[in-house]
Amino acid sequence: MADPQSYRPASIPSDPGVYRFFDEKGVVIYVGKAKNLKNRLNSYFQKNLQEKTYRMVNSAVRVDWTIVNTEIEALQLEFTWIKSENPKYNIQFKDDKSYPYLAVSVSEEFPRLFISRAKKRAGVKYFGPYAHAWALRSSFDVIQKLYPIRSCTDSNFSRAVKSKRQCLLGDIGKCSAPCVSWISKEDHQNLAKKLIKFVDTNSGDIALALSKDMAEAAEREEFEQAAKIRDQITAIERSAETAGTFLNENFSADLLATHSEITHSAVTMFSVRYGRVVGSRSWILDRADVLEGESVIAAMISKIYSELDPPSEILVDELPESIEVIEEWLSEKSGHRVSVTKPLRGDKFDVINTVKRNANQALIQHLSKRSNDAAVSGRALEEIANLLDLPELPLRIECFDISNIQGKHMVASMVVFEDGQIKKSDYRRFAIDDDAGFDDTRAMHHVLTRRLKRYLAEREVDNSEIAELGGSRPKFAYPPQLIVVDGGAPQVSAAAKALAELGISDISICGLAKRLEEVWLPDSKEPIIFPRHSEGLYLLQRIRDEAHRFAITFHRSKRSKVMLESLLDDIPKLGESRRAALLEKFGSVAAIRKASVLEISTIPGIGSNIAELIVGHLSSIQEGQQINMETGEIT
Repeated sequence: MADPQSYRPASIPSDPGVYRFFDEKGVVIYVGKAKNLKNRLNSYFQKNLQEKTYRMVNSAVRVDWTIVNTEIEALQLEFTWIKSENPKYNIQFKDDKSYPYLAVSVSEEFPRLFISRAKKRAGVKYFGPYAHAWALRSSFDVIQKLYPIRSCTDSNFSRAVKSKRQCLLGDIGKCSAPCVSWISKEDHQNLAKKLIKFVDTNSGDIALALSKDMAEAAEREEFEQAAKIRDQITAIERSAETAGTFLNENFSADLLATHSEITHSAVTMFSVRYGRVVGSRSWILDRADVLEGESVIAAMISKIYSELDPPSEILVDELPESIEVIEEWLSEKSGHRVSVTKPLRGDKFDVINTVKRNANQALIQHLSKRSNDAAVSGRALEEIANLLDLPELPLRIECFDISNIQGKHMVASMVVFEDGQIKKSDYRRFAIDDDAGFDDTRAMHHVLTRRLKRYLAEREVDNSEIAELGGSRPKFAYPPQLIVVDGGAPQVSAAAKALAELGISDISICGLAKRLEEVWLPDSKEPIIFPRHSEGLYLLQRIRDEAHRFAITFHRSKRSKVMLESLLDDIPKLGESRRAALLEKFGSVAAIRKASVLEISTIPGIGSNIAELIVGHLSSIQEGQQINMETGEIT
């Protein structure tokens, strides 16, 4: 790594502009913009930089900049360079899949209707993307009948013109056959304009017209034809993918929301036109090298609207910095006023929350698809074995995490992965005595000692005796090839000490530190840095995150029970058995607060008088105090 002071520029202008950091190979690794270049660039050469910013600055060997006149020009140039240079430390998205568009080639002499997944071309009007390809194709068939513009390829059209014979689509009424002059060029273009107007506004008219046709067919007792029309109506409604009747039919906007985990983020966009969701799409972001403070929403806006025209309204779940500059750029690009807002209540707030839930699902699907691939898991295990110099593939990996709040209610989790896949049946949770005060390394040593003592005890069990009794081998008797602890060198040393005290030498240990996602080994002065896109690193991160999630879940339940018991202690005439009955029946403060006196009085040992005391006590909490409904804690 280069010393940042060796390439720190001496004189930097105070104008707005765009700057680029280069590595030793001359590759651009980061692009940024600034209202004041001098202030912004000097901030990169200060002490106490955040982790990923520190990594970027030390990977670079030089920085240059370009002065522009306004902050809007800086934003435009930044977007252009990010797109062309694809810098390592700027936010980069992966599309979760390819969605189809309905397209009309408006620039052609005879416009053509077709479905496309290809990159957008000039002179073609696109609608979508559509979430359901099958529904779009069904609607395509209906639209062809109502607006029969040509849908054939240019070669087929030229062949029909030369032979003066229309194709099958003309014979069955799905094409007005301009190739044989059944319709004039002007009338065909007007028909295309009507189609565009219909698709660009609302499908209510076509659904209404088809409903009338279905009713008439039913009256004529042509039930098969009526059923076909019914399916066509369903297809149109499905392709429009309504978001619900609470959206005003005049409401049109794009909605963007994010969901982030430790290693990845997902962004989902809904395109709403005239009260209907006409398209949804998701992108995945690898957060490995994303600098602190970088706005995912701002990057997403630049990606989407550098190619597409923005609507008048864009709703987001979080507002990026310099929102006024972004709005001005979008307005200047589109030729009309564009607003970017964050809804706080009402129908729009409900819809943006729906988009956020879809982003969560998109991320879950992406991670699940990657983790369940056997070939990917095999490569990950091989990388871990090679980089950690393990004697064999770590087919069974156990990971341990400690959770606490201010040193109280300490718990630990153990999660198990076999062949790179989750094995929840072997998960374990540990409660830790914290009377001596919080010590993360002491807790790690304590938990590893408990687990490994069970292993030593259970491995001596006679398997033949277990088989005769029809049982299975104790699960703690299976040793892991690798133990992963959440933490750096101190936690790894504590784990290694536990193994040494028990005389175990055939189990490997490593720690994964969150600071730079570095891997520590016992007695190692320097960490091992896995490649950024290493499948092995991804698997270790996933195991660590799963252990953290499992520990947090246990910690919350334990803390909630402790807080609830503490709260019930203050209620008179509520002894141990009655408190236990309350806990068994309701389980949380929130549930008790919602319960009526009659419901509480039905619990054995608690009559109406004590039930009134409980309700009265909870309602008499001083104003200004609140109960955390998740933990039961009074704040």
